[in-house]
Amino acid sequence: MLPGGTQLPIWRLDGVILMALLHAGPVEFVYYWLHRALHHHYLYSRYHSHHHSSIVTEPITSVTHPFAELITYYVLFSTPLITTVLTGAGSIVLAFGYITYIDLMNNMGHCNFELIPKWLFTIFPPLKYLMYTPSFHSLHHTQFRANYSLFMPLYDYLFSTVDKTSDTLYETSLKKQDDSLDVVYLTHLTTPESIYHMRLGLVSLASKPHHHASSEWYKWLLWPVTLLSMMITWIYGRTFVVERNRLNKLKLQTWAISKYNMQYFSQRQNESINRLIEEAILEAEEKGARVISLGLLNQGEELNRYGGLFVHKNPELKIKVVDGSSLAVAVLTNSIPDGTTQVVIRGILTKVAYATAFALCQKGIQLIRSFGGKSESKNLLVSRSYCQKIWLVGNGLTEEEQSKAERGTMFVPFSQFPPAKKRRKDCTYHLTPAMATPAALENVDSCENWLPRRVMSAWRIGGIVHALEGWNEHECGYTISNVDTVWDAALRHGFVPLTIPTQS
Repeated sequence: MLPGGTQLPIWRLDGVILMALLHAGPVEFVYYWLHRALHHHYLYSRYHSHHHSSIVTEPITSVTHPFAELITYYVLFSTPLITTVLTGAGSIVLAFGYITYIDLMNNMGHCNFELIPKWLFTIFPPLKYLMYTPSFHSLHHTQFRANYSLFMPLYDYLFSTVDKTSDTLYETSLKKQDDSLDVVYLTHLTTPESIYHMRLGLVSLASKPHHHASSEWYKWLLWPVTLLSMMITWIYGRTFVVERNRLNKLKLQTWAISKYNMQYFSQRQNESINRLIEEAILEAEEKGARVISLGLLNQGEELNRYGGLFVHKNPELKIKVVDGSSLAVAVLTNSIPDGTTQVVIRGILTKVAYATAFALCQKGIQLIRSFGGKSESKNLLVSRSYCQKIWLVGNGLTEEEQSKAERGTMFVPFSQFPPAKKRRKDCTYHLTPAMATPAALENVDSCENWLPRRVMSAWRIGGIVHALEGWNEHECGYTISNVDTVWDAALRHGFVPLTIPTQS
């Protein structure tokens, strides 16, 4: 509608400079005095008190105003946009950028959480006058007659309306100590898009198992964002908190290492990954955690001997390192249907696989490891057929092996990861070793990788049970705790076995 408003260029530098000057000058100056006027008792009681009904602010507070007040703000904020268009300096990036700046700063100032790092003001001290912080504006909502500025505290400093406690509140907000914790579960990123399936990613994806949402078409459109997140994790290169939970009085946290599956399979990354795991263990101990359980590939045999490397290097550790293998074995042995006499075991054998095989042999169940050849013992058989209906499978299970299984076969993974390719539609693929969580577990808003909501991997539960029972030994390396004792403890604390589908 405005002259010059059609066919705007994508970018103009002179427009950006003009916009910055217009905002820092007229917009901030007029808003400051308008805001002070709105705090006069006549206007405050009729208009601005509605906005100040939020003493403890949240982002939506930033746009909670009476209609007349909103119109006034829109006129003020549109002035730089209209001026740049009328002077021929407007651009598309400028228009969208300014609107985004207004909304971002407005929401940030009312979020009631201090997130602006102190090093920004250390590097560039004048920034203190050009950008406010959430704590700065929170004082306006508690003290009412201070800190009137829009986004730039400059005018509060010029007209002596800065609250004297602004700097102190900012520094104390940043120094707020983390909550104490009891158990840490240390996991890692799996695939490049796995960041979306965590709580800090996309809620709609995090609330569903990873494989259910992996085919969403819009994830292809997010590839630029995915690549950016990979670059950030590569540069950041540290452990970060994924979620916080509580089970009765037990405080739980899930931490993730900024590494992907493909990096764990590279021997050149072993040293850096082990360094991150060791730093996480020591940090968890420093924060008062009693148990840290190693999840996914953080407990690889070739990487760190199922976590035993860290106990060997740090013999004075007070925190208990747990790999959860004992509970994983218990889940697997109790998942085998009654009446089963033979079980096929395929894939790359691990600590869990060997312990499960031993436990099944003690129950009198015969294991079939290979097809053709000679038998090694009375409970480790050689079969020339594929008629067994229960297969324990690990990483390395091939499509060819799956194709030879009898129709109706159940594949039960003993590995941390499910089979990469599920070839058979006429067979059942059970979940990786896991149990349903007690109803008392709080703040469970996301799924753990490919598991359903409120279902937790046995390796993760193992650390929780270890802390609940107060056991005073490490469970890592090549050791296995008493399987029956761990299983009974998990049931006693409310963890529920998953139902195995009935074989037809």
